[in-house]
Amino acid sequence: MNTVLAAEAGSTTARNLTITLFLVFVAITLAITVWASRQTKTATDFYAGGRSFSGFQNGMAIGGDYMSAASFLGIAGIIALYGYDGFLYSIGFLVAWLVALLLVAELLRNSGRYTLADVLAFRMRQRPVRTAAAVSTITVSIFYLLAQMVGAGALVALLLGIKPGTTFLGMDADTAKVATIIMVGALMIIYVTVGGMKGTTYVQIVKAFLLMGGALAMTLLVLAKYKFNLSSLLGDAASASGKGAAFLEPGLRYGVETPGDALKTFYSKMDLLSLGIALVLGTAGLPHILIRFYTVPTARAARKSVLWAIGIIGTFYLLTLALGFGAAAIVGGSEITAQDKAGNTAAPQLAEKLGEQFLGGDLGGATLLAIIAAVAFATILAVVAGLTLASSSSLAHDFYANVVKNGQASERQEVTVARISALVIGAVSIVLSIYAQNLNVAFLVALAFAVAASGNLPAILYSLFWKRFNTSGAVWAIYGGLLAAVVLVFFSPVVSGAPTAMFPDHDWQWFPLSNPGIISIPFGFLCGWLGTILSKESDEEKYAELEVRSLTGAGAH
Repeated sequence: MNTVLAAEAGSTTARNLTITLFLVFVAITLAITVWASRQTKTATDFYAGGRSFSGFQNGMAIGGDYMSAASFLGIAGIIALYGYDGFLYSIGFLVAWLVALLLVAELLRNSGRYTLADVLAFRMRQRPVRTAAAVSTITVSIFYLLAQMVGAGALVALLLGIKPGTTFLGMDADTAKVATIIMVGALMIIYVTVGGMKGTTYVQIVKAFLLMGGALAMTLLVLAKYKFNLSSLLGDAASASGKGAAFLEPGLRYGVETPGDALKTFYSKMDLLSLGIALVLGTAGLPHILIRFYTVPTARAARKSVLWAIGIIGTFYLLTLALGFGAAAIVGGSEITAQDKAGNTAAPQLAEKLGEQFLGGDLGGATLLAIIAAVAFATILAVVAGLTLASSSSLAHDFYANVVKNGQASERQEVTVARISALVIGAVSIVLSIYAQNLNVAFLVALAFAVAASGNLPAILYSLFWKRFNTSGAVWAIYGGLLAAVVLVFFSPVVSGAPTAMFPDHDWQWFPLSNPGIISIPFGFLCGWLGTILSKESDEEKYAELEVRSLTGAGAH
């Protein structure tokens, strides 16, 4: 009886502590947002933070934007459940940065102004290209937003101690998750509509510090528990996972060998390849990352910010390996899946166990869980704000100002439309997230990467490097790649026909792969090439001007 009462007291303390920490963080970030709103006077302030951030500040903010809930919760979860195969996410997300640095970062910053479409439309007809870019930006952002909101729902259920069959404030686990998703959506809309890019950037910088600190502290505790002996950590992880030696070898999730079924084995290997391609090429097409390069004053600062980002992000992804194997060893696979089928709560559950062992008893566990959960919340709020800002900026600047108003909209009108757009995009994301709760958040982000690499990347690379590229090629590349990716995802096991699908009770699946990248990315490049050669339009003078601008920064705003 006393043990039960002590456990209940511990869980109540955990809830109170977590809620207090969360409210403190929300209060601090809202204060930053209100302060930033007073500094946001022009469209440049709203979209690009007045181009006033240093390379280090922007590098921290890029890290904050990129190290999402998918990284912290999703990757740790996938490694905890599938071992070696989860490595692909850690390595893929990191390698992707080299592609962004070498091919896109500086050239984009020199050529554009506020959005991705500024570069694409520079030497082409404005209306069709800007419309296509706005559609693509919103689609990618919504896919990415799904991942963050699903992570938020899983996290809050853990924090409030809500498991299937239990209640909190009269809400069961599912209702509590939905309520959380709505709350996170409301907060992100406030950040963007009130603070613009300045508020969002400072929230991301604060969050990057918190996340790195939290991940580093947990990694050191995991290693200290095993006296810095990686061999015994991996051995314990393999035995506690329930998978044995197979846990430390490839083939548990991807590239699975199915005896007697060569086709199924082939599809599993193709899925692995498809995911790898999407992860590596996706970053260079992500609109919320690309617009970060416009917030610095010079091309040199853009390069510097990417170098800082690579250092921060690279360190973080190394830490996720320790967190994933630590969760498998200390928490155990069955306990992780009992709380969340997709493994999204592995890192916070690990924090709770480490707190109990190092800080003493339930209160120690509750304290560390509350701190790490507040950090994860910070992560989710910062990333969703960045995504919403990217998509609402594109809708206002590209579609409203340059397509609907034909370049005649005032700055005040543009910013007002951006704020309304943030509200609409936030509402759509909230509704879709409610249906995606069974999916692992790292996996959902990989889908967003595939859509970005299929629709945006071909158009960006052709625009920067191919003299002959024209309006028709850009429109074909964006719509072709985007449509291929979205249609293949819709007819894949992700949406229907599998127990973990968005709609597990329905089955319209015919595309066998979970990630469409291997088909949709080459298809996007093919569409761009075909659209270009079938059209006679060409403006070599304008290309020469774009080339000079992209390489030197001359004439950049």
